[in-house]
Amino acid sequence: MPATPPDALLFIAPGCPHCPVVLQALSEMVKQGAIGRLEVVNVAAHPEQAAALGVRAAPWTRLSPFELEGAQTPQELRRWAELAGKPDGITRYLEQLLRDGQLARAEQQLARHPDWLSHLMPLLTQADTPMQVRVGVGALLEGQAGSAELQALVPALGELSRMADHSVRADACHYLGLSGSAEAVPFLRARLEDENGEVREIAGEALEMLGYRPA
Repeated sequence: MPATPPDALLFIAPGCPHCPVVLQALSEMVKQGAIGRLEVVNVAAHPEQAAALGVRAAPWTRLSPFELEGAQTPQELRRWAELAGKPDGITRYLEQLLRDGQLARAEQQLARHPDWLSHLMPLLTQADTPMQVRVGVGALLEGQAGSAELQALVPALGELSRMADHSVRADACHYLGLSGSAEAVPFLRARLEDENGEVREIAGEALEMLGYRPA
């Protein structure tokens, strides 16, 4: 468990069949020190609080930065509590949203936490990242085209443009073009001589997006 256990917020509703299971699991985690504090809110009694957080169904759980909708097993809740204190926790959370086909929720989270964009980078290089997740990562990055957050990732994307896997290099070139940053130009020009034709093509297109003609 993390050095400082996360706090938990749980929304329950009358007649909800899954709420008692989640409530019991979180209560046990408080006793065991896996979470520091548990706040329980009845949606029927406080609909305004639920609306403020975008809660549409119960149970709804927040464990530090993670928002979890629906039924969760005790094992899943413990996993998220442990990830709340780990460097790759946000990456794993965004990956899970994309695995579950919840692109819209991932977009909402990035809108609220723009600094989370950098946590997508590991998903571009992991060989076992599912295609659905890769497509979702692409959609999230494309949604940040020209943003300060994406521009801040130019150095990291530049490093990815040198990776051994040509598909990673191609993706990196595409996102460098979307950054709108002149700092991306040297990385892209270097890829005009890439051994892979697709990478060369995408690098050229990215340079044109930035207003530069491929040399």
